[in-house]
Amino acid sequence: MRGAASLLDELRSVDESHTIEAKEASSIDRSVMETVCAFANEPGLGGGHLLLGVTSIQQHGGTSRRYEVVGVPHPDRAQSDLASQCASLFNRPVRPQIAVEELDGKPVLVVSVPELAAAAKPLFFKSRGLPRGAYRRIGSTDQTCTEDDLIALYQDHHAETYDSTVRRDADLTDIDAEALRIYRQLRSDANPAAEELSWSDPELLQSLGAVAVDNGVLRPTVAGLLLFGTTKALRRCFPLVRVDYVRLPGREWVQNPDRRFDTVEICAPIMTSFRRAIAAVWDDLPSSFSLPEGAMQRTDDTALPFRVLREAIVNAIMHRSYRLHGPILILRYANRIEIRNPGHSLKPEEQLGEPGSKARNPIIANVLHDLHLAETKGSGIRTMRELMVSHDLLPPTFASDRRDEQFVATFLFHHFLGADDLAWLRRVTPERLSDTEARALVFVREVGAIDNAAYRSINHVDTLAASGCLRRLRDLGTLEIRGAGSRTYYVPGPSMQAASGETHKLGVETHKPGVETHKPGVETHKPGVETHKPGTPTHNATADEPVPPEPIRSQIATAGSRPRQGTVKALIRALCSWRPLSARELVAHLGREDARDLTRTYLRPMIDAGELAYTIPEMPNHPNQKYRLPPQDETDPRMNSSHTAGAPRSS
Repeated sequence: MRGAASLLDELRSVDESHTIEAKEASSIDRSVMETVCAFANEPGLGGGHLLLGVTSIQQHGGTSRRYEVVGVPHPDRAQSDLASQCASLFNRPVRPQIAVEELDGKPVLVVSVPELAAAAKPLFFKSRGLPRGAYRRIGSTDQTCTEDDLIALYQDHHAETYDSTVRRDADLTDIDAEALRIYRQLRSDANPAAEELSWSDPELLQSLGAVAVDNGVLRPTVAGLLLFGTTKALRRCFPLVRVDYVRLPGREWVQNPDRRFDTVEICAPIMTSFRRAIAAVWDDLPSSFSLPEGAMQRTDDTALPFRVLREAIVNAIMHRSYRLHGPILILRYANRIEIRNPGHSLKPEEQLGEPGSKARNPIIANVLHDLHLAETKGSGIRTMRELMVSHDLLPPTFASDRRDEQFVATFLFHHFLGADDLAWLRRVTPERLSDTEARALVFVREVGAIDNAAYRSINHVDTLAASGCLRRLRDLGTLEIRGAGSRTYYVPGPSMQAASGETHKLGVETHKPGVETHKPGVETHKPGVETHKPGTPTHNATADEPVPPEPIRSQIATAGSRPRQGTVKALIRALCSWRPLSARELVAHLGREDARDLTRTYLRPMIDAGELAYTIPEMPNHPNQKYRLPPQDETDPRMNSSHTAGAPRSS
């Protein structure tokens, strides 16, 4: 159990935390108990700490918080009341550790709430029932559970996992003989003496967990179809479970709506899809060559090591959530590869790369392990980090988002700290920088922004160390802080802008404080200042700003000044189907007054419900963040026809 001083120091360093909640708590009210419920329920969080007797006050225009110790008036009574409510309010008793400590001469309560065992979830208020009485910890907030959340909380009650579920709408004719032949070949390559190679196909499939007896009949399991199913069976049972490789121009998601992208869609069993995906990406990676002194032949270097690419794609296939409908997206930008995977990591982000693995799909994981394609000891991420560093590349970043049920791995092609980088860093600041700080600045130059999670990922440090380094870079003038609380991020500061020479080259709007610099097509709204008349759409504000198509403009006009909530959502989806838009651009087109209100009331709930998606999901706080329709909704109808890996095509 951590002490009060340590918890307060962390809050003051990172502002808000997934695992720490500060509350004034003059009494043990419903808000306190909702946080207890959320900490106990959240899978993989490991519980959390409540610091009662500390209040948070927004300052600097809402860009940061100040935490003040106010104390708990009657600590012994509060301690007793909390323990009593934890024992009686929920469907099962919760036993937190509670301690009274002193901060700034005032008594505070430190409450350590353990995560419940999987079989004991969900925890919920008896008076409210399910689902309204259950809470999850999403970011730094406590949120009421949805039906999908309850499915996730209940799924660990039984030994049976989703990939072991029998599909009663399938039979052995849905197994692809060629996929099974490929498995036998790969297994023979990995272990020629493997006993199962001598078994019949039904015996082999049953031993792998790919089929199971159901009412006297052998039927494929979910894992069996995903690993060995025919294309017809996969399209029937898992229509959106595929791997999409998408090539995009530039460094951002389809900024020009008239210039679409090239895509390869791979709808095939895992036994063939992983090889097709690797081949499609590998053949398309940029490469360079050199002729070492005295050598007779040139050496070709690709942008990424082959093993890193293989580990990344196999990990995505092995760990994705197959309950979620949507493809694995492999996005190739000009300067990086991003792999977006349905489903958050079952391991906390800070433990990624450490020994130990939590398998969401144990049958699939075991098959890939037997073929020597994947590890089941949690070493895949560490291997990728070490390989990238050994090839003088920036370490990959990994972002797990419980809110959006997505895991994003990002691999920059940039070679780290070459002569050009060192010269650039000297122009940025004369101060001596650590390797971790240098990596952060190069990352910002390539991606446009950085937050605490991204810093931790590329440097493999803890939250407090990342926060301290980012503050130092801010104080040096190399970075500027944006956002507040859990949405805090950093963009290029004055010295970095000066060193780069072009403020807009970095892919982020980086204007001098107090000076408005507008880039056509990008909303640069000054906080607290209305740039349009409330209630009036402003899409004709400038001659260069894109104008929505006439049918969408007609829908907006017909909706009137006070449309219903469903109408507003429909308008947002229509606008985002036209082109990705920021919150402020949506406010302008809809003629609303407050981007924060639109985000809170519509955009975040639509993200949670899967009705919208971020253009930069690996960093929700990115200053260029925009909203678009999910990939399956915005895909051109022509792309939905049967297509497997081959030469990329234009869409």
